[in-house]
Amino acid sequence: MADTSAEHMPVWHGPALFSFGFRPFFLFGALWVALAMALWLPALSGALALPTRFDPVSWHAHEFLFGYLGAVLAGFLLTAVPNWTGRLPIAGWRLAALFALWVAGRVAVLVSSHLPEAVAPALDLAFPLFLGGLILREIVAGRNWRNLIVLGLLAVFVLANGIFHIEALTGAYAAQGLGLRLGLATGIMMIAVIGGRIIPSFTRNWLAKENNPVRPVPPMQRFDRAVLLASIALLMLWVAGPRDMQSAAALIAFGGLHLARQARWTPLHTWREPLLWVLHAAYLFIPLGALAIGLEQIFGTRGTTGAQHLWMAGAIGAMTLAVMTRATLGHTGQSLTANRATVAIYFCIFGSVLSRYLGSVHSGLTHLSGALWLAAFAGFALVYGPALLRPRPEK
Repeated sequence: MADTSAEHMPVWHGPALFSFGFRPFFLFGALWVALAMALWLPALSGALALPTRFDPVSWHAHEFLFGYLGAVLAGFLLTAVPNWTGRLPIAGWRLAALFALWVAGRVAVLVSSHLPEAVAPALDLAFPLFLGGLILREIVAGRNWRNLIVLGLLAVFVLANGIFHIEALTGAYAAQGLGLRLGLATGIMMIAVIGGRIIPSFTRNWLAKENNPVRPVPPMQRFDRAVLLASIALLMLWVAGPRDMQSAAALIAFGGLHLARQARWTPLHTWREPLLWVLHAAYLFIPLGALAIGLEQIFGTRGTTGAQHLWMAGAIGAMTLAVMTRATLGHTGQSLTANRATVAIYFCIFGSVLSRYLGSVHSGLTHLSGALWLAAFAGFALVYGPALLRPRPEK
């Protein structure tokens, strides 16, 4: 996402929350994923019975991957697309209606055991379908064909969500099903595509400002495109056969390609700027997660749940927090500088990832991971919520 918003804003005299897409979806996405963790931990231990048709682990996985990530994707796309197309942002009552649809999906999935079987899936899937329709209209109107790849990934993400619902309703363990793997692989590809644009660009700009002669390669060179094309094929091998040795080898190759790709972005030169090193650190979980899952499949040391969290909580959780903090600062007229509270949020999310990975060996660490997760996302809402709720200051 660019650091600046569209020059011309639509006239909106209502709450500032609905003046731009990142505001409601970043704030309430963070609040929801914190609340979902607070509900899931007692549900996992049997102290709380959730009124959902999903088992507790499947509900937890669904609401993080499709509920939370869906909100962040909406906030990102509704803010980035105006910069891509030169058109006015979607704001006001249209934005409020889209946000209400996301909220309806979260409530419906949570209380789905009290609803007719088809209601929760229908409400949950309606939100990304309407979002995709809005984004498609903007891309077509702006003739911004190069970003159709993002819309294509969103379509696969919706398909994965639908498969997840079908698996859950038919009695399968959806938390380890095809829908989860396809949705997770699509989320990783979205980070690989979007992160491959913004991380080297932001890094080049900062290094130039610091008069550092080191420069990362420009984004989306031929090597990047080759890595992305190979990544689709390698991830699909894992989606189709998660326990095959062939898919394990594919994941190791995937991890090696993305380590080589990230090395071209000069990550070691960004350590003095938290808003940059957090992006590089979050992206690193893409190859680390692939290598961990692949090696665990080969050696059979543990189940892949812990390793998968390097992707779920690490690549997705940390990258979304990194993007939300930077975008909120830039689009609310604040200096692009991470204060101590922001750095603390970053350390909480990385601590949560590490303790969750180790929690597959020592179960007590799972609750520590949950506590750090709550601190990270509730901390974001507390620190950045005021700026998201008030109008951008006049220049």
